[in-house]
Amino acid sequence: MDKMILSKHISGQFNAELEDIRNRVLAMGGLVERQLEQALDALATLDTELAQTVINGDHKVNGMEVSIDEECTRIIAKRQPAASDLRMIIAITKTIADLERIGDACVRIAKAALENRANNQQPLLVSIENMGRHATRMLHSTLDALARMDADQALELHKADAKLDKEYEGIIRQLMTHMMEDPRSIPGVLDVLWAARAVERVGDRCKNICEYVIYYVKGKDVRHVSYEEMEKGL
Repeated sequence: MDKMILSKHISGQFNAELEDIRNRVLAMGGLVERQLEQALDALATLDTELAQTVINGDHKVNGMEVSIDEECTRIIAKRQPAASDLRMIIAITKTIADLERIGDACVRIAKAALENRANNQQPLLVSIENMGRHATRMLHSTLDALARMDADQALELHKADAKLDKEYEGIIRQLMTHMMEDPRSIPGVLDVLWAARAVERVGDRCKNICEYVIYYVKGKDVRHVSYEEMEKGL
């Protein structure tokens, strides 16, 4: 009887540890989402104070990644999880790495706001606004799919990244045309280009997180798999 009670206690404690780490990942996701919104607002308005706030806040994102990663390592060493528990921890460690990289993209966008205030390229930044808002919605929905571990929603979001890629390609063509028409604008346009690239990378990172959700729920690695194969396999 004592062994049964102890086993139940350990299992309950383990479940509490998993729930705690899951909540911390979602908190990290919420912080990154705010960073992205603020970075895009700073870019749209060339608000240097807001841009600096985003840059200064990146250390919080980095700290959360390190802390969660250490906890995942401790759980693996102490609990030796198997099956779905192990998949969850693997998905979490991969997710926080992508969230941290989204944080880096936010910093790149914020720095573009500072640089373009000096280069006076605000008219070119208008083209990034719609793409940025699309990326923000995609991140929000990705975090929602992660919170609910919804593989179906994750699959739909995985497909949505193609739209963001097309918007990015359109912006690149526009910027290239602008540089050819006015070579003197090249330094400033390159700053805008890097900001657009950072926004596009947010979509790529969301796509990765969706793959981790599918991996946890379905137990299938869908990296480098076509949408047709995904739908057929899921």
